[in-house]
Parts: sequence; C-alpha cells; structure tokens
Amino acid sequence: MVQDRQTDDLEQHEEAVAPAPQEEAEPTQEAQGEEPESPERLSVLLEDARAKADDNRDQLLRARAEMENLKRRHANELEKAHKFALDGFVRELLQVRDSLDLGHGAAQEDQASVEKLREGTELTLKLLKGVMSKFGVEELNPEGEPFNPDFHQAMTMAPRADLPPNTVVSVVQKGYLLNGRLVRPALVIVSSAG
Repeated sequence: MVQDRQTDDLEQHEEAVAPAPQEEAEPTQEAQGEEPESPERLSVLLEDARAKADDNRDQLLRARAEMENLKRRHANELEKAHKFALDGFVRELLQVRDSLDLGHGAAQEDQASVEKLREGTELTLKLLKGVMSKFGVEELNPEGEPFNPDFHQAMTMAPRADLPPNTVVSVVQKGYLLNGRLVRPALVIVSSAG
C-alpha cells in the first residue's frame, strides 16, 4: 500500500513537471484562407509608402524654409524699427529747430526788440512742450510739493518756518518722465525745520 501511494505520488509529480502543451501559433494568412501578398503588391505598397515619405519630407523642407524667411523678415523689420524709431520725433522737433533759427535771426537784426524776442521764445518753448508731450515726455516741476526721493534729488536744505519740513522750496533743474518712467530727477532745494 505504501508502495502504491508512492507510485501514485510519482505519477502526479511527473504530470506536474511535464511540459505544458505548446499553444497553437496564430494562423497564417494561408491558414486563414487569404492569399499571401504577392511581390508585385508589396512593391506597389512600398512605392506608395516612399511617395508619402517624400511628400512629407518636401512639406517639412518647405515649412523650414518658410520659418527661416519669416525669421529673416522679422529681424529686418526689427532692425528698421530700431533704426527709425525716432523718425516721427525728429520730424516734430525740426519745427522747434526752425523756430529757434528764426528767433536767432531776429535777434541779430539792428532793430530787434526785447519784447519780440520774448514773445518768440515763449512760442518756441510752447511748441517744444507740445512736441515733448505728444511723445510722452512729462515735465517734473515740484515746487511747493513734498519731497519724493523717487522723482527728486535734493541739492541742499534750506531752513523755512513758513513751510513744513521736506517740502520742495525751489527747483534748480526740472526733471522729466518718459511714459511714466523717470528720465531725469528734478534737482531741488528742500525745506528743513527752522
């Protein structure tokens, strides 16, 4: 009985260790009833794939060339924009220059009057102020305002009992902003407790 049991165990072990039957391979085209691809058919498919690849390559090359042309055109336009950025400003400024030339010529005449020269100078300054304003240049003339170190530069302190401390007493040189950004601070004299 012990021997029968050992024989049964041995048979079960052999079955467990025995290799599993191989799975069937996928049926080929021939087994499925389809004909294999003919060499002519494969040749046509290959040529079609090559034609598509060549077409895609041509499209890629054209796209690259167009990008390069666009890059060059953009660089040229940017260069021109930098080169001629001041064109409009200069045209407007020429009017001021012409006015100054006329005023200078009038001052050279023998019968030049101080009143006429003042009037011409005022008109020229008004013209210049208009041109500057047109291009975003704003004047800083902070007399009587509180001192602001972001826009003013103190030259000296002056004791003043009639003004609160840190008030701009007088402006030595006007400051300017360009589109809200400081170009030159106003040089000022500031009050101190006196």
